[in-house]
Amino acid sequence: MAAVNDTAEFKRLFDTGAHFAQVKSRRHPSMKPFLVGTKGRQEIINLAKTTEQLDAAKGVMTALAKEGKTVLFVGGKVEIAALVKKAAQSINAPYVAARWLGGTISNWNEIKKRVDRLAELEDTTATGALAKQHTKLELVKMDREKKRLTERLDGLTALTKRPDALLVVDTKHEKHAVKEALDAGIPIIALMSSDCDLREAAYPIIANDASRETVKLILAELTEAFQKGQAA
Repeated sequence: MAAVNDTAEFKRLFDTGAHFAQVKSRRHPSMKPFLVGTKGRQEIINLAKTTEQLDAAKGVMTALAKEGKTVLFVGGKVEIAALVKKAAQSINAPYVAARWLGGTISNWNEIKKRVDRLAELEDTTATGALAKQHTKLELVKMDREKKRLTERLDGLTALTKRPDALLVVDTKHEKHAVKEALDAGIPIIALMSSDCDLREAAYPIIANDASRETVKLILAELTEAFQKGQAA
């Protein structure tokens, strides 16, 4: 049964173009064992290994959910940011789908103060309390503050503590987030192409991280696995 499932998974990945890696000149040395040849200038990823990695990552996501752990989704590349945001929201997980805010992990206490301030502004706006307690100029300044914080903290308002794991799309692009997580000993589940450093992910999934369809499929598989853990 497992072999049949793996074959179906392989086909789904192949159909999204998951097997297309970077050109050889951009390959990170750690990725060589996961490549099986070239097509034109692009190297080709061994999807049999990708299927195994995805299965392992799904198991981790299920286990994290069962334990009530927090997974922070990270992926700010323009072409996939909306997919990362949508996937995180589907399981009520925090996310960073824009530029990484330095200190999100390494200086969490300070970031938490900003998150709490945004929550305070949102609560007072919702109750209409601001208009009664402040002048028009103060209201304008607070509205600007709220917009600025919303832009910078979008997706982090649900984060009440440092995350237990990161789910990253393209570790090379998200190098600042990756460094903070590694320095803090936080494990990383990562969708990564051949230009990434394999050593940066505890649970790597080697695939085309520039393909919207590939990213969409893999995120759907991982969030579904997380939901199974939540329901267990």
